[in-house]
Amino acid sequence: MLYRDFLGFRLSELGIGTYLGNPDRETSEGYKKVLLKGLELGINVVDTAIVYRYMKSERDIGEVLATVGREKFFVSTKGGYLPYDIEAGVDPREYFYETFVRKGLIEEEDLTGHSLKVSFIDWCFHKSLENLRTSYIDVYFLHNPEEQLQYTDRDTFYKKIEECFEYLEHQRKAGKLRFYGLATWHGLRVPPHQRDYIDMSRILQIAHRVGGEDHGMRFVQLPYNLGMTEAFTLKNQFLNGREVSLLEFCKEAGIYVYTSASIFQGRVVGRVPQWLRDFFGVEKDVHAALQFVRSTPGVGTALVGMSKPHHLEENFKIFEREPVDTDRFLSLFERK
Repeated sequence: MLYRDFLGFRLSELGIGTYLGNPDRETSEGYKKVLLKGLELGINVVDTAIVYRYMKSERDIGEVLATVGREKFFVSTKGGYLPYDIEAGVDPREYFYETFVRKGLIEEEDLTGHSLKVSFIDWCFHKSLENLRTSYIDVYFLHNPEEQLQYTDRDTFYKKIEECFEYLEHQRKAGKLRFYGLATWHGLRVPPHQRDYIDMSRILQIAHRVGGEDHGMRFVQLPYNLGMTEAFTLKNQFLNGREVSLLEFCKEAGIYVYTSASIFQGRVVGRVPQWLRDFFGVEKDVHAALQFVRSTPGVGTALVGMSKPHHLEENFKIFEREPVDTDRFLSLFERK
């Protein structure tokens, strides 16, 4: 396994995602086996969210952390969507009302499924600590914050971001958090004129304002794969008067990038042309897809959802090789 050094940490190029699967025992056992096998192979990055599998994914990770030791994994989780606790034993609507509205964490009119209200993020953050059986989180992502732009103006949106960043900086000072960031789906992959666009320059200005030079806004997560290349190809961010891609921006700004949907949730299988497999010197579609992602300049860790050990072992094989060098990778985009 190859690693990338970032702010004193060595992060594996392959990370374990925990989004997919049913909230059942079989899936949980699969994830726990994958985490243990991943540790054997040298994988130390694991990503989750409080809403994944109705909190089961966080709890599965927590069970493994309690067994192997917290320091073995670099753990990220997310908050923003209203989570349901599969173990609550009540109707989801009743759970949402009793847990969030009645306690004043959100207003009833805010029951849109997503919130960046600090009281709500605080509840999610501490529930994640409980689920993960840990006293600290390595990276806490605001989960698809661009959802807010569907029903609020930009100034209000960035004000909410600032309030959340202030809260997360407080958690850093309390020793409960190392870093924070944005985990997005559309927001960093669309042109500036689109409603759900997120301006990273403005995000960094906010981070500096609330956290100074040592701010914790050091991570972003977004989809990047053979079918979704905007992070590399779309110049939708602005840095020092230049139009740059999201990956260029992050590289220059000192932000580590996690790619989600790195193999397009398995949809690349059977769709990768022979010439591209030949280009990367591999026989399998999934290896071509992963070699594409990890060879892209600016990518830190490629997250892949894996709940079965044999999928992990298959995906891992490409990470025993070096990524393609930058010049050769760039030649892909010069093909006629």
